[in-house]
Amino acid sequence: MARAEAIDRVLEYFDSGGFLRDLGRRVALPTESRSGNSTDQQRQLRAYLETEIATAATRLGCTPRIVDNPVTGGGPFLIATRHEGEGLPTVLTYGHADVVPGQAHRWRSGLEPWRLVVEGDRWYGRGTADNKGQHSINLAALEQVLHTRGGRFGFNLKLIVETGEETGSPGLHALCTQLREELAANLLIASDGPRISAERPTLFLGSRGSVAFTLRVPLRDGAHHSGNWGGLLRNPATTLAAALATLVDGRGTILVPGLRPPSIPPAVKRALTDLPVGGGAADPVIDEDWGEPRLTPAERLVGWNTLEVLSLAAGHPDTPVNAIPGTAHAHCQLRTVVGTDAEGVGATLRAHLDAHGFPMVEVEVGRKMTATRTDPEGPWVRWAAESVARTTGTPPVIMPNLGGSIPNDAFSDALGLSTIWVPHSYPACAQHAPDEHLLAPVAREALQIMAGLFWDLGDPSNRPL
Repeated sequence: MARAEAIDRVLEYFDSGGFLRDLGRRVALPTESRSGNSTDQQRQLRAYLETEIATAATRLGCTPRIVDNPVTGGGPFLIATRHEGEGLPTVLTYGHADVVPGQAHRWRSGLEPWRLVVEGDRWYGRGTADNKGQHSINLAALEQVLHTRGGRFGFNLKLIVETGEETGSPGLHALCTQLREELAANLLIASDGPRISAERPTLFLGSRGSVAFTLRVPLRDGAHHSGNWGGLLRNPATTLAAALATLVDGRGTILVPGLRPPSIPPAVKRALTDLPVGGGAADPVIDEDWGEPRLTPAERLVGWNTLEVLSLAAGHPDTPVNAIPGTAHAHCQLRTVVGTDAEGVGATLRAHLDAHGFPMVEVEVGRKMTATRTDPEGPWVRWAAESVARTTGTPPVIMPNLGGSIPNDAFSDALGLSTIWVPHSYPACAQHAPDEHLLAPVAREALQIMAGLFWDLGDPSNRPL
């Protein structure tokens, strides 16, 4: 009955308007993060930690503190801890206070990024889905569990909130390495990203990594008349297109062995067997003949690498002239799964292009994010899935990892944790775009799911320890 009481408490908090008020106040703080944050942006980010997160953490009986970023120019972190006893499990939870730029001029009439606007089941505002709404749900669920259990959780709690996730989480991995003992835990339970669909509660256990790289063909200064010089001068656009065609073919299959992942592990294949992909009203139609042959859509998205050409340019694309351009470039991205040598991507590309007669194509490797994946058949995953099913009456979808990338390596690698992410958004939430929104029914159900999870973590008869 006490578990049901905790869930009733979060429902009362939502139905009475408490969650709407808290989220509206947080959305109103313009915590934009971008590379080279201004002094005012840094002030807004720190203020959110001090006024919103520190206050909420204190209500949970935690001791919060603001920690400067070990990376120069990076935004601050908030760390909060509550120790109830030796021998109890310890959970680390995470959120990010920063949001992408508001883009106020692109929101439709009646909406704006820094004001929470309710239209039916949609709650509009920057950060409603990513990530203020999600970490607000988790903090509220923790608070109601604490009240229901008479001022205790039955586990130890640690919290970290960063202010730079939207710019690649600078300093997060370094901070977790530096504070490995202080942040030590049994598992991470956190929320970000979308469910597989609005109707299906979802767990994901890591994320694909990514390696950004640019190919450049800087052959000469300026362009030269194609009638006077055509057939005599190497065309950098043609050269670049041919080089790209040796990396990935016309149906999206990666051709370079060093950029392909190892085979999909059996446990991951089993987890992906019934994973639905796409099919939503706002989703694009999947191209069944695109990507790695003989893999299902779920396996291509979650269990395999993809090489994407994000932009391709030479000359004056919109106003071409009769001239051979002097340079060409392509911005590319390799999405990676666990087992890929992400650190060796630059060397692999260089060796491959040289071997195929393209020494003139330069390779610039940019930002990397590490691929991570918790065992989908591990004990903490089974425990979490059973808890969600107990609350909702339906087994959740289990994704071994997201198709996208999040800074999960800070927790899985630097801290050595099992990681379980419980997303509270859905694919059409307009995350990072104008008109970002949270679905009220998803948020209401998410509060129940998280209250059940945190209740079960504090129940010694109902956890895998």
